[in-house]
Amino acid sequence: MSNALKDYLDFCQNRVERALESRLPNENLLPQKLHRAMRYTVLDGGKRMRPMLTYCTGKTLGIAPEALDGAACAVEFIHVYSLIHDDLPAMDDDDLRRGKATCHVAFDEATAILTGDALQALAFEILANDPSITATPEGRLKMISILTKASGSQGMVGGQAIDLESVGTRLTLPELENMHIHKTGALIRASVNMATLAKADLDPDVAKKLDNYAKCIGLSFQVKDDILDEESDTATLGKTQGKDKDNDKPTYPALLGMAGAKQKAQELHELALVNLKIFGSEADLLRDLSLYIIQRDH
Repeated sequence: MSNALKDYLDFCQNRVERALESRLPNENLLPQKLHRAMRYTVLDGGKRMRPMLTYCTGKTLGIAPEALDGAACAVEFIHVYSLIHDDLPAMDDDDLRRGKATCHVAFDEATAILTGDALQALAFEILANDPSITATPEGRLKMISILTKASGSQGMVGGQAIDLESVGTRLTLPELENMHIHKTGALIRASVNMATLAKADLDPDVAKKLDNYAKCIGLSFQVKDDILDEESDTATLGKTQGKDKDNDKPTYPALLGMAGAKQKAQELHELALVNLKIFGSEADLLRDLSLYIIQRDH
């Protein structure tokens, strides 16, 4: 990771942590258990990759980070809600996430379901009302529309449904990519696209290139996750290592072999860079972030 990227990611992590904390309900407010669970699952954990993408895209476009706090929090709340539900016994039945007990283990299953529901609702409340968002009313409405689609049956939830239906089957490469374009990629694309909507006069061709970039890194992120699920360890990952393989889920290494999966990640990174050729040095953080995604160890 370049020093410039490390410094900016540290800045983003610190910024979004404060922004998330300030937008979560105080745990002393009723219902206290639910609010404790919301704060437990959101704060002090995770790479914050999606908010980082929002801030890095904004920096590329000359948008001040304070104008993106609301969008960055909204996408992270949706991501955390998805992790809570993904870890439930009815789904992946996992007991470790971000290095600590999953929500249903730390609290109980009913509270975990309600925590995910509450975070999802909070995300859209922020996009509708948060004063930090300086987009035009039309832009704010488009942000809500983008995150709604990325979260629903044509996005993340649909991808999870395909994932559950695919256990024990051997998908083709296009089928596997379609699953992850929805399950992982949709929210990553939304993270970038909500930043582009914060710039009212942005050239549509520029927005399209950034969307294509996001599509590439959304897939490369999942390819690398599949690789780490086999090559890393539980302590480093902060979640149970080898779970996908043990559950006979379709993965890139299973389909392409480990060498093939690593080559696929590299190809997606290179394609992501092609979409940034219209930019100069102002997009270096996005270039470095794409490389970091395929080189990370957790």
